[in-house]
Amino acid sequence: MKTGFVLLLASMFWGLSQGHYALAGTEEMMKLNQVKAQIRTRFPAVKQLSTDEYKQITAQSMAVKPVLLDVREFDEFKVSHLKGAKLSTDIGDALRILRVSPKTQKIVTYCSVGYRSSALAKELAERGFSNVFNLEGSIFEWANKGYPVFRGNERVNKVHPYNSKWGKLLEKKYHP
Repeated sequence: MKTGFVLLLASMFWGLSQGHYALAGTEEMMKLNQVKAQIRTRFPAVKQLSTDEYKQITAQSMAVKPVLLDVREFDEFKVSHLKGAKLSTDIGDALRILRVSPKTQKIVTYCSVGYRSSALAKELAERGFSNVFNLEGSIFEWANKGYPVFRGNERVNKVHPYNSKWGKLLEKKYHP
């Protein structure tokens, strides 16, 4: 019995050390709102922008649009992305994209659920960008609400599910 308890504790500590892979814990907890709450807790300094707020921003005619950074991998991006998004898999990509932007430029980051994009938003803020937001719920929530996703300039209805675990947060009809 004592050995079982020690193994349980060890596995819990290992799970906590696994970063974003341990965010949701068991599959039963895989609810997007719970994941969003965990991301907010993990990245308290990152400003969150709801998908509804971002949709309103995209509907407005603005002289200067926000820079939209897709923080997913190329294989995810090529399935679909938000209109106008620039692929930025790491801080180096982001800094190259933003090299001529003022530090006050509005920047919106997104990924599948918001973990990777919150990490990049945090890093950009630490480098002096003062108007950085994570798209809360990211492309999974965006698609689940029926908002448009694109492959190039063509509207499509598929989103890369990241993997079998996180893909459960994306409605099946959007899986390739």
